[in-house]
Parts: sequence; C-alpha cells; structure tokens
Amino acid sequence: MIKAVLTIDDISSKNTPAIVDYLQEKGIPAVLFAVGQNVERYPQEALYALRHGVIVGNHSYSHPAFSSLSLEEGIKEIERCEELLVELYRAAGVERRFRPFRFPYGDKGGEQKAALQAYLAERGFDKLDDRQILYPWWKENGLDRDIDTFWTFDFGEYMIRPGSGVTKEDVFSRICDKAPKTGAPLLADGGRHIILLHAHDETEEMLPEYYKLFVGYLLKKGVEFTEPEFL
Repeated sequence: MIKAVLTIDDISSKNTPAIVDYLQEKGIPAVLFAVGQNVERYPQEALYALRHGVIVGNHSYSHPAFSSLSLEEGIKEIERCEELLVELYRAAGVERRFRPFRFPYGDKGGEQKAALQAYLAERGFDKLDDRQILYPWWKENGLDRDIDTFWTFDFGEYMIRPGSGVTKEDVFSRICDKAPKTGAPLLADGGRHIILLHAHDETEEMLPEYYKLFVGYLLKKGVEFTEPEFL
C-alpha cells in the first residue's frame, strides 16, 4: 500500500475552486499553500477553498528564492503573507488550527536556513507529521527536523508550458520512474509520501483538468491519500 499527503502550491488561482471540488468529490484531504500576491488577486477563490474544508498554509508573499534574500527580507515575505491569511480565515469564518509553511522552490534560505527555521519554530508554525517517511535521504538532509513542509515527490506538471517540450507523458514518466534522481519512487509498494501539485491556470490552459488526470491516475494505482496531521 502507498500512502500520501497531497499538497498543492501557489493558490489562489481561477482553477482553485474546481480543484477543491474535485478533491471533495474524491474524498481527498489536502494542504494548499498560498502565495500572498495570488490571494490578493483571487480572494474569492481562496475563500472558497477555506470554506470547503481545506487547510491553507503560507507560501510567502511574492514567491521569491529565499537564498537571494536577507533574513529580514525573508521574514517580511512570511509575515506579509501571514497577515493576509489571518484576514482570509477571519473573512471565511473558519478557525485556523494549523499554520504550515513551505519555501518557494524548496529553497530554504541558503546561509539563512538555520535562522529561518528558528524563526518558524519560535512563531509557532506547524510541522507536517513526517515520522513515517523513512527514506535515508530525508534524514540525511535534515528534512525530518525542519519545520517547513518539503515533499518526496513533485509531479512537475508546472513545466507544461508553450515551447517547453514538456508533455503529460513526461509527467506520467515521472510518476512511474522507479529510480528518480531526486525524491523517492512514487509507486513503490509501502511508500510514504508528501506529494506536490500546483494550482496554475497556465497549466489548465495547456492541459484542461490536469489535476484530475494525474491525481486520478494515482487513485487507480491504489495510492491512499491521508489526512494531514501535524506535530
């Protein structure tokens, strides 16, 4: 059996409500990570997600590479998004029980990493329960200790863009890869995963309902999506 927590980055977008509806239809819980600028652009779509029971976490305000920022700039990115999320939860009338954070691009801040992890811990950000992820590289890279939410598998569907040459077949190849260069093989029996998908209208234009295509394929392969729990 393969178990996974589904995470979706970069909300909100025009297709966020449709993604949320699909997840509800299939009984799939998820954590959606919000970019502050996107919430400002599509506030109703973000409210829709909250009012339909998903957890919305912090993905920074403008989606920068944190290693290119000073510590102060990085903290400002997090706090600016936090302010928007506090207001978003209030407007939705939803209790904010968990406060997960994900670094854009998985860039944990370079030389500022330790200070940013300390900041996340001190400010009470919640760590996704990853105790069942036993891949050696997960611990070797300190991911079991970090507060932010990383992933074990990335669909990479965001690379489907005009002129990129990346197709849905390439995504399926990633899904079925038994020895990926990064992350862990997704369809290996007994696997435990944090899966990364993106809410991008650009992908929707290239491949309508792409999220149904890829997530639905995992369901057919017997992947069980589990409720996100936090330490």
